[in-house]
Amino acid sequence: MKRPAYQPILITDASRSQGDQLTSRQRRYVVMMIFRVACVVAGAVLVGVEAPLLWLWLPLCGVGMVLVPWLAVLLANDRPPKEQHRLANRFQRRAREEAAPRTLTAEEHPHKIIEVEP
Repeated sequence: MKRPAYQPILITDASRSQGDQLTSRQRRYVVMMIFRVACVVAGAVLVGVEAPLLWLWLPLCGVGMVLVPWLAVLLANDRPPKEQHRLANRFQRRAREEAAPRTLTAEEHPHKIIEVEP
């Protein structure tokens, strides 16, 4: 069986570093939490000034206060998926190991016999 030729990895194909991924997830989390705080403040202000259509604005602010933290945590913990070829190679390697014979017979693997005279 012919082995595949080595393919160099182009820098444009390289994935982002873990530090960059973590920084972007942290920024996204902070922005979403700022939006949540804005919903809390807007809800308090709307109640204080007795705004028109209060029955519409308060549930919208409530949804922002309840759903945004949940989404922020989900998105902050989200990582890009692992590359497909790494997973495929691991499973192919395991399949080859399972398919390989466990023992060799004498015909398949001849060995030297050294006889020593006393």
